[in-house]
Amino acid sequence: MGNRNPYQLVSREWQPEDTHFVVNGVVIGKDLMMIAGPCAVENREQIFTISEYLSKFNIKFLRGGAYKPRTSPYSFQGLKTEGLQLLREAADKYNMAVVSEILGTEKIEELCDYADILQVGTRNMQNYPLLKALGKIEKPILLKRGMMSTIEEWLLAAEYIMSSGNEKIILCERGIRTFENATRNTLDISAVPLVKLLSHLPVILDPSQGTGMRELVTPVSSAAIAAGADGLIVEVHNQPDEALSDGDQSLYLDQFRDLLPLLRKQANFRNKRFDYDGVYALSPLK
Repeated sequence: MGNRNPYQLVSREWQPEDTHFVVNGVVIGKDLMMIAGPCAVENREQIFTISEYLSKFNIKFLRGGAYKPRTSPYSFQGLKTEGLQLLREAADKYNMAVVSEILGTEKIEELCDYADILQVGTRNMQNYPLLKALGKIEKPILLKRGMMSTIEEWLLAAEYIMSSGNEKIILCERGIRTFENATRNTLDISAVPLVKLLSHLPVILDPSQGTGMRELVTPVSSAAIAAGADGLIVEVHNQPDEALSDGDQSLYLDQFRDLLPLLRKQANFRNKRFDYDGVYALSPLK
């Protein structure tokens, strides 16, 4: 193909123009994409409370883990099918699209029944049988960077999906593991503009996983959009101090509210549409 890179289809040399596709009225890669919600679906009250709140701002994408890959086998593993059902029910009620993680090929059919975007987590970025299988479906794939993966390896993982037929891929920088332990991961913001130079695929950033600290989510989110990110995936919880998973990195509801006007300014500067209810965002928390 005359491409000097080991990845072909995902490269700018293969396709110079940015990839765009529409999900729930949002033009991914052109508009500013905001995915928000809890790390894990815990119960009906939790997911419906959060979804209702997000819908007040016209947030179009609801995230939530139903199957949770945890480092410890004793940690909360998710509600599984019940969690997916609750996500779908809440998203349908509040006009949102579901983003949830897929752990293995055996779960693809089930995830496709409930989710609008299938997320490949950091632990599965190089699960090549899974990537090939996801290339054969029509649902968009959110591909997170592996915690110890180079940018080239990340793009080659996307190549597996695209070479199998699925061109609807969203790349997500979520931090890498380094010697630094002051934050959960070392968030590589420079990866955003670099990957935008190398690839035509949309690139978003996860400030929650990337830092592990809710106090850093707002400044890092602003920096990510300034660096060229096409969107964010942010963890939000109605009671983060009682969360069953990753409460320390989850924003309180009012913190999420206060983040939105800042992102609107960044989006305007980069000529990206960010369709949220700014009037509600500036009103007192209810």
